[in-house]
Amino acid sequence: MGVNSPEQQNPTPSLECADALRADLMAARFGVDAVGRLLGDAAQAALGRAQRVPARRALLPHAGEPLATLVTLFLLGDAVPAAAAAAAFPALGLAGARKGGLVAQGEGGSVRATVDLRPYGFVDTVGVGEWWIASDLGELASGGALREDHVLGIGGASTTLSGLMMSEPVDAALDLGTGCGIQALHAARHARRVVATDISERALDIAAFNARLNGVESIEFRLGSLYEPVAGERFDHIVSNPPFVITPRAEGVPEYEYRDGGMVGDALVREVVRGAADHLVPGGVAQLLGNWEYHRDRDAFDRVREWLTGTRLDAWFLEREVQDAAQYAETWIRDGGTRPGPEFDRLYGAWLEDFDARGVESVGFGYVTLRAARENTARGAWPMRVLERVHGSLGHNASGLGEHIAASLAARDWLAGRSDAALAAASLTVAGDVTEERHYWPGQEHPTVIVLKQGGGFGRSVRLDTGLAALVGACDGDLSVGAIIAAVAQLLEVDPADLLADLLPRVRDLVADGFLRP
Repeated sequence: MGVNSPEQQNPTPSLECADALRADLMAARFGVDAVGRLLGDAAQAALGRAQRVPARRALLPHAGEPLATLVTLFLLGDAVPAAAAAAAFPALGLAGARKGGLVAQGEGGSVRATVDLRPYGFVDTVGVGEWWIASDLGELASGGALREDHVLGIGGASTTLSGLMMSEPVDAALDLGTGCGIQALHAARHARRVVATDISERALDIAAFNARLNGVESIEFRLGSLYEPVAGERFDHIVSNPPFVITPRAEGVPEYEYRDGGMVGDALVREVVRGAADHLVPGGVAQLLGNWEYHRDRDAFDRVREWLTGTRLDAWFLEREVQDAAQYAETWIRDGGTRPGPEFDRLYGAWLEDFDARGVESVGFGYVTLRAARENTARGAWPMRVLERVHGSLGHNASGLGEHIAASLAARDWLAGRSDAALAAASLTVAGDVTEERHYWPGQEHPTVIVLKQGGGFGRSVRLDTGLAALVGACDGDLSVGAIIAAVAQLLEVDPADLLADLLPRVRDLVADGFLRP
């Protein structure tokens, strides 16, 4: 083990080198598109599977070029000749890169990266954006299990939460558990000021470096647990990818700061949910990811309802998947960089023992949206409590889910303020992403199955009967719901009042879920 190995030190990039580094990254065109063209689709896909060989081969013809050098250093985690590294840092200089905690001396006069640094592109309601994001070296570069103070880069959970983020302009936002700062950067796109907190001083240092590197000056970084750093303050928008992973509180089990909140079971998610009530302005929204436990004798959502008791919060819990106890343990032990073997088996046993002792059979994962009641609210169905399960792949790009969530909240508000008579008098249109499928037995005139499908949002599917299908097909904004139902009743030769009573609750569901729009 060398003196500069990742196992012995975990350097933090220095703020002082950020401006010169930005100039060098721009000069080398170290961006998403340029890197993609350099590596090619197949090599990029292999790199996403933690396989470096195709990328190494793709870079061979470009050895010594600044872009290829930066990709080799920061994306592959491979060493490069010192001369090539010096050429890649014309403004910062190789000495400046070493002093700034970006690279260190390798074997045989080579240079290796001491941080992970990569371009990150995205699209939100503001438009197309791209940043450079630094984090700690991952398992691919370090070759072993992660340190407990590891600062995670951009992963699946990060992109999921940023895609869920509502982006209406607000005054103040809070990123609770900022990690490398990616959610704070996204929040800064729509909030005048952002406060980012974390229990890890290293995480805050790296997040501050990322903000400086990308020229974002509206984020304030504070050290502390949960809401302690913002005691007495309220925000228009709270976002959080909290350290929700359920980890045994047993000796010898690593507690990674980026994912383990130090509490038993799903208690940390409960605290984030309940604490939001004291830190949102009226009408303010909190959005987070979380886990919740299924116990032998209780459904997870029964426990979630208890979390919400007395909070005066609107709440929308949307469960995306469930893993049994064994699957969950395997996922997160492997996430920490521990490979199958004796140590893996030891940790596996600790996880299963903890779950068994507490009666946990499986764990759900999903998205949480909370909203503080507005003052003098006139909504009839308050507080809103929606707990639902939408499992499986979305089947489309999830980057626009924030808009869908905002539209769903607005639709539910619209419904809550309307009686059945008012809904029957309203005119609706079919959302632009909705399609209809009809299935027939061979030779039959009438369909056996009619399905309404949502191309965006959460990709929901709803099975329709003849009456509801006819109503949806006629919703073009001209006729009222009541008038359409009366016409359909006449065609089907059924009582209009009975059909109205049958269809109106289902119309409410279609509006709430985004199939129909006022």
